[in-house]
Amino acid sequence: MQLHFSPSMRSITISSSSSNGFIDLMKIKVAARHISYRTLFHTILILAFLLPFVFILTAVVTLEGVNKCSSFDCLGRRLGPRFLGRGDDSGRQVRDLYKILHQVNTEEIPHGLKVPDSFSHLVSDMKNNQYDARTFALVLRAMMEKFERDLRESRFSELMNKHFAASSIPKGIHCLSLRLTDEYSSNAHARKQLPPPELLPLLSNNSYHHFILSTDNILAASVVVTSTVQSSLKPEKIVFHVITDKKTYAGMHSWFALNPVSPAIVEVKGVHQFDWLTRENVPVLEAVENQNGIRDYYHGNHVAGANLSDTTPRRFASKLQARSPKYISLLNHLRIYIPELFPNLDKVVFLDDDVVIQRDLSPLWEINLGGKINGAVETCKGDDEWVMSKHFRNYFNFSHPLIAKHLDPDECAWAYGMNIFDLRAWRKTKIRETYHSWLKENLKSNLTMWKLGTLPPALIAFKGHVHPIDPSWHMLGLGYQSNTNIESVKKAAVIHYNGQSKPWLQIGFEHLRPFWTKYVNYSNDFIRNCHILES
Repeated sequence: MQLHFSPSMRSITISSSSSNGFIDLMKIKVAARHISYRTLFHTILILAFLLPFVFILTAVVTLEGVNKCSSFDCLGRRLGPRFLGRGDDSGRQVRDLYKILHQVNTEEIPHGLKVPDSFSHLVSDMKNNQYDARTFALVLRAMMEKFERDLRESRFSELMNKHFAASSIPKGIHCLSLRLTDEYSSNAHARKQLPPPELLPLLSNNSYHHFILSTDNILAASVVVTSTVQSSLKPEKIVFHVITDKKTYAGMHSWFALNPVSPAIVEVKGVHQFDWLTRENVPVLEAVENQNGIRDYYHGNHVAGANLSDTTPRRFASKLQARSPKYISLLNHLRIYIPELFPNLDKVVFLDDDVVIQRDLSPLWEINLGGKINGAVETCKGDDEWVMSKHFRNYFNFSHPLIAKHLDPDECAWAYGMNIFDLRAWRKTKIRETYHSWLKENLKSNLTMWKLGTLPPALIAFKGHVHPIDPSWHMLGLGYQSNTNIESVKKAAVIHYNGQSKPWLQIGFEHLRPFWTKYVNYSNDFIRNCHILES
């Protein structure tokens, strides 16, 4: 049996095959007013084409959980956007949430509003109290502001504790000084002359490489001297002049007498042993060290009277660093008197006590300073905001008329801590007098011209007398930043732990401390008995 549609789709003939051919069994005529079978045929074809896609969409929706719908209305709400080519309405929800948060941000938080202590408590409160969107946003804002205040207060407390830790003397280092001082009084070997009498002429021999170190930290001094000697290609050409204060002199002398660094030569002198360095020659420094107002500034309560809401933790940390007691120490200012303290020397390298030498420094004596006095690394050529992006504006108060008149805020700063000094050229200048005069002006202005210790007056005094040297000679910031690049540290000739996190303190950065501790002799009886920090 077969169906035959007429070309016009107006009739359908049903026929059956026989031995004589096809026999028409029925012929149906379709009226024009009825539905067009061509249309019906095309409709069937379209539905047959769409059926697989409908099946797939239904399967996907079912997997997504549409089967949980309990009514055709629910199914329609889920399927409708898909058939219409629209996704979910998360974008609209985000816009609505942003609108609510923006409105709440301008409102006052109600007094006494209960603030959850954690996110889980917030979720629990939402479930129990049936928060609407506005209430949720308000509670969330109050919660965030409380956490910000707590975090800010914790940060300031951390900075204060770190400042006190950095300003104090660790028990182990204090023990070392006391034990060595006692050894000086009871052990003749600890009192032996440094250097031996036959080597005294070498202390003023300009064919040797003379280093100057001014410190009251015996352990730090031992690391500077040891690392310099061990890194040198010609240790027999090294002469160290270690200057300390009267109370530390005996202990410092004992250490280097009992722990020689031959073939290098070490001289230890106390400030009281320099004839030139008398009270008449350092009146300004006496004032800086003894004036009550100055002492209160450096040793007083650093939080009292400070409006912490008007400052940032970073600015507060900078102010704390500026109030380190070491900045009023005579030992810290002593470098400005080097030409007078060592009248027979022509060229020296000055080192801070928080440096480690990792490479031979003898090439420093070959650097042509071009008639300048101070060979130093400039600190305005780097991306690091803490250490290597410093200009005069970072150290001076340019709202002060004297500062604004004489200094350029964009002038490049340079680093103290590893400096080559041409003493012959220095003696022909008025650098020391300039340094003194600006210190006096700052004292008169109640420290309103600058706050940070010895570098600002030196920046002024050495203005025009600085020769930039390659930055690889002196890498700074190891006491400021925990993210210091280790590979750069390894390559630097001198690494400088300037900042609060000194390597001999518990607050020192653990991954940077080994560069320093490798030069500490932990087998030494004095160090072992004083339980000096080892890492």
